[in-house]
Amino acid sequence: MHADIIIEGGTAITMIDGQEPVRNARVFIADGRIVDIREADQKDTYLDCSAEIVDAKETIIIPGLVNAHTHAAMTLFRGFADDMPLKEWLFNRIFPAEIRFLSTETVYWGSLLGCLEMIASGTTCFVDGYFFQDETVRAVNKSGLRALIAQGVIDFPAPGVDDPKENLRVAREFIQKWYGYSELIMPGIFCHSPITCSEKTLSGAKEISYEFDLPMQMHLSETLEEVNDIVGKTKKRPVHYLDQLGLIDESLIAAHAIYLDDSEIECLGEKGVKVVHVPESNMKLCSGVGRIPEMIKRGVTVALGTDGCCSNNNLDLLCEMDTAAKLAKVFDRNPTSLNAREVLKMATIGGATVLGIENEIGTLERGKKADIITLDVHTPHLCPIYDPLSAIVYAANGGDVKDVIVNGKILMKNREFTTLDSAEIMEKVNAISRIITKS
Repeated sequence: MHADIIIEGGTAITMIDGQEPVRNARVFIADGRIVDIREADQKDTYLDCSAEIVDAKETIIIPGLVNAHTHAAMTLFRGFADDMPLKEWLFNRIFPAEIRFLSTETVYWGSLLGCLEMIASGTTCFVDGYFFQDETVRAVNKSGLRALIAQGVIDFPAPGVDDPKENLRVAREFIQKWYGYSELIMPGIFCHSPITCSEKTLSGAKEISYEFDLPMQMHLSETLEEVNDIVGKTKKRPVHYLDQLGLIDESLIAAHAIYLDDSEIECLGEKGVKVVHVPESNMKLCSGVGRIPEMIKRGVTVALGTDGCCSNNNLDLLCEMDTAAKLAKVFDRNPTSLNAREVLKMATIGGATVLGIENEIGTLERGKKADIITLDVHTPHLCPIYDPLSAIVYAANGGDVKDVIVNGKILMKNREFTTLDSAEIMEKVNAISRIITKS
């Protein structure tokens, strides 16, 4: 059998339930998919002298990471507004800066920087919501990453949408333009939150998403103040308010989901809503701690995200895993809460499930898309390794990523980018930052 790429050596963590790590692994890739994975000392019938070899000796091979909630172009505002309460941060700093500085050009270069950072730290697929999203599509297409890219919708004047009455029209046109454009890119709608979007906007966004059979994203119950505002206006808690509007179902991707009571968690589990945990952003903005272990127990699919660089301040999902695991233990006062395997599942097959593509990515197995990364373990902070899953979650970081493959295409090999010019991208974004600083 022909192979385009053969990953040689290393320990493969397939993330298939019950399957042990494959030592001294050999992974065969052809036409964008995994055609076989086996121990290298077994008899091979797929060896092909024309295949590109990825030397994975002294690495751990895992499915590519899925960053299930971010705003890629917010790399432009990394460090721009730190150490502030969320409401002040958002309304006094971020919203005004977005109106003033976001454009087709700045979003394109900010998104490219986001893609560059995600490739460098092992993310192969991400879920994005922002403005001027045609430019994010351009950037993602250039990078070779896989993504759900959603047009932001909010009932205020927004970048590229001066009149809020036009937000749903712009969102529909965005979906129509990019629907079916690429197997790697899925368009969608991102409603900012139930507090910044009216009932009409929320219901309209749901109708459009349903029409195209696409997931819809939203910030949900991110702060106690938001929850109290919704309860004051609707006499219902946010989940029940959204349920009344018909938004609580398997197509909803809810980020943050911090302040939920038992009845809300039960409702999310029963109706198949997907939740994205973003612990570092929640910590930095002092928003709170989500009841993630309880959600998982009640059948809620939970993935992991970084949020944007303005509230994190990086897109390193490996570091996010470490934070997620440790934060749960402190919050629950239980050292077994969110163990390493559970957290790695959130960052791989959990993220794939949130997108509804768990049959395509998220594990290493025959027939699935070849979204794969390798982690270099020949480094002091990963020596020795008794349990590779523990090493990934508690000791590794984005700088340990050695190779990145998406859809059978190598995006980074031995820490060298193959699709993006890192020097050009950083130079452009630094130039934009100087304009922001002087204004």
